[in-house]
Amino acid sequence: MPDLLHISASPRGEDSQSLRLAAAFLDTYRAHHPDAEIDEWDLWDGTLPPFGPAAARGKMTVVGGGTPTGEEAAALATAKAAFARFDAADRILFSVPMWNSGVPYVLKQFVDVVSQPGLVFGLDPATGYEGLLAGRGKRAAVIYTSAVWGPGLGREFGADFQGPFFTGWLNWTGIDDVTEIRFHPTLTGDAEEAGRLAAEAARDTAKTF
Repeated sequence: MPDLLHISASPRGEDSQSLRLAAAFLDTYRAHHPDAEIDEWDLWDGTLPPFGPAAARGKMTVVGGGTPTGEEAAALATAKAAFARFDAADRILFSVPMWNSGVPYVLKQFVDVVSQPGLVFGLDPATGYEGLLAGRGKRAAVIYTSAVWGPGLGREFGADFQGPFFTGWLNWTGIDDVTEIRFHPTLTGDAEEAGRLAAEAARDTAKTF
């Protein structure tokens, strides 16, 4: 089992600000935990399974109290394998750039793949959802970056559906220990200073993560 899982939603490699901040976080984490095992999961590397018709039917079969078979069962097996990799670590770092006011579609795919009944959530007709990852000591740090949108700007510069969606999803799973590290320099802001402060926040978070 890894000590820390880093899940990257950026495909931009060395040009990615979220990955730059993740590198600062991970360098500090390794310095404080030299023997730690870190699993790096690039969501763009082709290992994330699709969640199409068979998987959707299988999920609803489970929600309805049935047992999937055939292609439904096979599709859910790949989703369960993805969940197992996500669930293996108690410390999870996410690097999340803003795309079109939200998150990259591959991260939404990840959410849809791993959010399975009996694994991430339970559902009771009377009481609603139950986050099944609660009470297990899991912690998450999320690096949120954007280039145009920023706090305090008008809607002509976009909106923030990034943090509310993804931190909201983490809380829904039962992970309520979530630290947000933010880099929003905007088009006219001081990108260098904003980057310095964000890297400092990433390193500070890693020291006690």
